[in-house]
Amino acid sequence: MAHYNNIFMSAKTQHNNILLAILGFAAAVAIVALIGFFTLGRDPEFIQGQVEVSEYRVSSKVPGRILEIRVKEGDFVKVGDTLAILDAPEVRAKMEQAQSAENAAAALEMKAQNGAREEQIRGAYNLLQQAKAGLEIAEKSYQRIQRLYDEGVVSAQKRDEVYASYKAMEAQCKAAESQYDMARNGARREDKLAAAAQVGRAKGAVQEVTSYIHETVQIAQMEGEVSDIFPKVGELIGTGSPIMNISIMKDMWGTFNVREDQLGDLAVGKTFTAFVPAFNKNIQMKVYYMKDQGSYAVWKATKANGQYDLKTFEVKARPVEKMEGLRPGMSLIIK
Repeated sequence: MAHYNNIFMSAKTQHNNILLAILGFAAAVAIVALIGFFTLGRDPEFIQGQVEVSEYRVSSKVPGRILEIRVKEGDFVKVGDTLAILDAPEVRAKMEQAQSAENAAAALEMKAQNGAREEQIRGAYNLLQQAKAGLEIAEKSYQRIQRLYDEGVVSAQKRDEVYASYKAMEAQCKAAESQYDMARNGARREDKLAAAAQVGRAKGAVQEVTSYIHETVQIAQMEGEVSDIFPKVGELIGTGSPIMNISIMKDMWGTFNVREDQLGDLAVGKTFTAFVPAFNKNIQMKVYYMKDQGSYAVWKATKANGQYDLKTFEVKARPVEKMEGLRPGMSLIIK
């Protein structure tokens, strides 16, 4: 009987130990959960962004072959520095055509401005002198016949014939004078204007082709850093094809995707502190842009908890003061 009592007591003790172990484990889990709730739950949320920079793309208006690339990725260029040189034989051929057209138009304008040749002017002058001499003789003959008619020596028929000859010679003299004036004055005003317009048109074509030739030498329009170079030497590029990208290092900003419940003081015009892990330093930044990213962007739904949906906003901010060494792509942290 005592043996069975000992067995019963041993089983009961073992059961109690298992129960105590379970209770102890449950208590430990509960304590860890409470610690996590009161510690981890109170940690501040972090908003991570990155540094961005303005870029402009170098491209050509004319197609051609890359003859030379004067810069490398990472080089800092100034305004006017030569970046690349292209070969465009078609443009050179168009320049020869445009210059030939300009020369032809200039020759026509010179002809219109100078008028008739000197030989033509002398010929018209001689014809005018001949007509004047004939008119003088015809006038004297008419005056003689008119006196004889008045004396009754000649008939009216004879006088009318001489008078008609006199008037015909007078008209011929005026015509010769007009021809001489026209030869001396040159082309008509309208012809001169038309010739000048042709010259202007030809010069415009030359200027257009000249601008295309300038495109074969690509120069930097703004100072910055060469971030990407696309074609290789010897490759063909089309009109508007990108040759390289230039990063404008003076124009850097930070961009963040911020949920609307985290916006807080991130309003346009407000200043905040961001941490730069690359330098282990803080930097002051000022918000200048804020826009929601729409329903297609990051969205946090909270309606399952009986609350509301949270939209995501794109926030852009510029450094208040320049930080040496700040580069595009570096991380920015907001607590």
